[in-house]
Amino acid sequence: MNFQRVVPVSVMLIFLGLLNPTNAQENLNFDEVNIRVLPVRDNIYMLVGLGGNITVQVGESGVLVVDTQFAPLSEKIKATIDGLAQGTSRYIIINTHVHQDHTSGNEALAQWTQERTEATTRIIAHENVLVRMTATPDENVPETQISPAAWPNAPYLTEFKDLYFNGEPIEILHQPEAHTDGDSMVFFRSSDVVSTGDIFTPSNYPVIDIARGGNVQGVIDALNRLLRITVVEDKQEGGTKVIPGHGRLCEEADVVEYRNMITIIRDRVQNLINQGMSLQEVKDARPTLDYDTEYGSDAGFWTTDMFIEAVYRNLSE
Repeated sequence: MNFQRVVPVSVMLIFLGLLNPTNAQENLNFDEVNIRVLPVRDNIYMLVGLGGNITVQVGESGVLVVDTQFAPLSEKIKATIDGLAQGTSRYIIINTHVHQDHTSGNEALAQWTQERTEATTRIIAHENVLVRMTATPDENVPETQISPAAWPNAPYLTEFKDLYFNGEPIEILHQPEAHTDGDSMVFFRSSDVVSTGDIFTPSNYPVIDIARGGNVQGVIDALNRLLRITVVEDKQEGGTKVIPGHGRLCEEADVVEYRNMITIIRDRVQNLINQGMSLQEVKDARPTLDYDTEYGSDAGFWTTDMFIEAVYRNLSE
């Protein structure tokens, strides 16, 4: 299923930070959204609603939530988490990046968990996510106008951060200059599950948010790092489970196909640039043609032309 064709354009503009999320959300009917639960492995679940996929790990230590979707869905998300882990005494939130469809539920979820536990809920993200959320408000960058209660209160500054939760080692891996400059992947080592955020979205060309530090080579580097983590079980099937930022539950073979597609298109665009072609000439050459039926779109928030332009701009630099 093509991601762009099933998600409202206004949601995608929030996703890119091009609309004020408060105003744009008024045009969405969140009442019709159901939060679906997909058991992934052991005590890890994938929650699908409107916005980025949510990963939930439950156990004796408490609940760990990766990304929080949209604030108006918080009541449904809280009820779903309650159904998975009743009576939990500790909560942790991890944000994979700054975009609203992954973070705007932070405040409601953190306040809810704090009321239950009488302790501040840790919100973990890379420092660049916090920097963008706390910058001087700018009407063109709506994520800088988020309530302080939604800001990461446990940012990390290094290449990775690790913690031990629910009897499992967890690695939070920063990937610079990929989808944005604040991307993190979350690797549940014992369960062999990786939550990727929007570094990996298997139904559409990767969104390269240049305004927030995105870069096509960084996306490829991130996918190669992801492939060093994933292991297949047999005949390129099974093994490590990969929860993407949007779309279906995946495995290593899906990541390989996606990485190869981006690498091939990058090389084609670079070759056209080396021939002295302008952006319009590169678009006219259609370097994505053989992949457009699977990943491309002529309309919506992120078109094939926009993807080619982002790659062109990255490589021209």
